[in-house]
Amino acid sequence: MAKNCEKNCRLGKVGGEAVLEGVMMRCGDRYSVASRKEDGSITVSNHSYTSIRKKNKFFNLPIIRGIVALVESFKLSFKVLTISAEALDMDLDEPESKFEKWLLEKFGDKLFNIIMSIAGFFGILLAVGLFFFLPTMATKGIDYLLGLAGLSLGWAKTLCEGVIRIAIFVCYILLVSLMPDIRRTFEYHGAEHKSIACYEAGDDLTPENAKKYTRFHARCGTSFIFVMLILSVLVFSLPFVPWDNIWLRYAIKLPLMPLICGLGFEFISFAGKHDNIVTRILSAPGLLMQRVTTREPDLKQLEIAIVAIKSSMPEEFDQAQVDAIIEASKPEEEKEEEENTEE
Repeated sequence: MAKNCEKNCRLGKVGGEAVLEGVMMRCGDRYSVASRKEDGSITVSNHSYTSIRKKNKFFNLPIIRGIVALVESFKLSFKVLTISAEALDMDLDEPESKFEKWLLEKFGDKLFNIIMSIAGFFGILLAVGLFFFLPTMATKGIDYLLGLAGLSLGWAKTLCEGVIRIAIFVCYILLVSLMPDIRRTFEYHGAEHKSIACYEAGDDLTPENAKKYTRFHARCGTSFIFVMLILSVLVFSLPFVPWDNIWLRYAIKLPLMPLICGLGFEFISFAGKHDNIVTRILSAPGLLMQRVTTREPDLKQLEIAIVAIKSSMPEEFDQAQVDAIIEASKPEEEKEEEENTEE
């Protein structure tokens, strides 16, 4: 009975995400980013982050907390990506173009953040175009073509729109998964899930133990997106979301997006802590898609995820053991240099 209590108490305690050659894990107000350098050594950085939901009770109300969590998640992901990129020690000895030198002179250390902001802006534009405008336009086009033959989608318009949106998302994920760098990130995504599953099961956190656990998790962002896609079909089917005026439809759909995000967050939070027939059915599409967004990790990738988990929970894990793992990962040359420095 005590063991079951321990398992249940661990559910939802820690979460994370895959980053560049590493994993970020977050527990409470602390998050840790563990990365693997080219020389095989492990680098870890620990940070604090307090959600606004803890500072103001209003932001922790149902639905509202889901919207806040999504915004904070985007903000934290951007920061974590920057941390992981800096930890890789990229080769900066390559010749710089005049334009690159000008950018460095003008913006200095802020250059990476500026580039990421611009990339993020165009990424949002692409996402809005693909998942917001395109499905509606495509559905109107299909309905128009059917109208030429005396047919009509009728009540099935919103369902058709949702199916197209899901198809675009699936095709997009399948295409990017073909990229070697993305595929490797998906492997770290699998390592994140396996190590969390190992922790939640109450098993000893070792790469060998984590290897045995599933790489699919109900609280994954992939599942969250699928839940949102399904909810959007239901919400956009409401009578006050018209099809007669497509621009009015866009105008009404836009403010409904936060509601869908909030509802999706509530379901994912519930599904992550409750295993029953309803949550299994509704979680199935997202879990199926995780077969693409997660890949089977190797033991070294699992080691990174475990170091990140243990670093994010210093009150639960002996940090001396974590430091020993990090020290053991260093190249012999670096160890010798440190020994000579100490002498």
